[in-house]
Amino acid sequence: MIAAGICALILTVGVARFAYTPFLPLMLTQTELSTFAGGWLATLNYAGYLCGVVLISLMQRLDFKFYFYRINLLVALVSTLMMGLTTDILLWSLSRFIAGVSSTAGIILAAGFVMTWLKRHGFKAQLGIHFAGLGLGIAIPGMLIVLMNAHFNWAQQWQLMALFALLFFIPAWLWMPAPNKIQTTDTAQQPQPGKQWLWLMIAAYSCAGVGYVVSATFVVAILETMPLLQGKGDWAWVLLGLAAIPSCIAWDKIASRFGETRALIASYIVMLIGITVPALSSGLILNLIGAVLYGATFAGVVSQMLVYIGHQFPLNPAKAMAKLTIGYGVAQIVAPLIAGYISTLTGSYIGSLWFAGVAMLLGIACLWKIHRLSVQGLK
Repeated sequence: MIAAGICALILTVGVARFAYTPFLPLMLTQTELSTFAGGWLATLNYAGYLCGVVLISLMQRLDFKFYFYRINLLVALVSTLMMGLTTDILLWSLSRFIAGVSSTAGIILAAGFVMTWLKRHGFKAQLGIHFAGLGLGIAIPGMLIVLMNAHFNWAQQWQLMALFALLFFIPAWLWMPAPNKIQTTDTAQQPQPGKQWLWLMIAAYSCAGVGYVVSATFVVAILETMPLLQGKGDWAWVLLGLAAIPSCIAWDKIASRFGETRALIASYIVMLIGITVPALSSGLILNLIGAVLYGATFAGVVSQMLVYIGHQFPLNPAKAMAKLTIGYGVAQIVAPLIAGYISTLTGSYIGSLWFAGVAMLLGIACLWKIHRLSVQGLK
């Protein structure tokens, strides 16, 4: 079950979604794709993700969610292959959009299925192991790209990536059982959080969406512009992914010891540092450290936020996760456009990084208010 969820994350997020980031510099040099258009394709990907999240939030029946999960596994394969079969911007746009829809299978649906399964079998409802798939989804395809760069052009690399994705499609399809509702009596009586708490959570997660998407979209391209890092951007992406693999498990342990809200605030602070390092320094070591800090937190933020909201709505965690993620999805649509415009206007990515940093500061402020409410017993 957990292995199926991890494979779903690697396929729908690591390949169909994240592989675009290390492919982007190659596409910018080998095709007529512009930086602005590259940001636009990223925006369409997140628009697709948002549409998928909204659809899930409207689904009441678990069997519909399971069918949608399997459909999205197929979409992840098709959208990846499409990227390497054309240079038509409209077809690229369609591919990135449906790839965004497919990523909900790993982040939202599989996470909800796994959490429900853990609760039903008496395990602690933490998703650190499941969300290790985010790091694996960066590192594994990233290492494949590093190996392919010297031998294949951009189109061949996309096609080979689609073939590689079959290794994760098969277990994600076969090993994920159809979900069942939790049979419990006491959780139905659990009071649900109030509107203030929920809006603060949405705002905080939306801010993390801005911080995440600016770095996730442009980090490789940013690092490649630095003299000491030219030709090493893909390796930095792999390093980022490797840092993300154990991070969710580590943040689970931190949350268990110090509390969920304290752990979230700490992860936001570390992520803020990781995002802004390239804006402050062009040094090799500092930027590799920044990549590690970002990798060690972005997946942890997603995992913690979804687990936290799932604990508040235990009867249907996937639906609660989807509602929370709508704000995150909106941020991922708007932020790449703003970041792409800033970088085009200034000729540098530094302004975009500071834009992401300010968003993270606002998110920390929202989390602090949530923490105060939790301390006071108010939700």
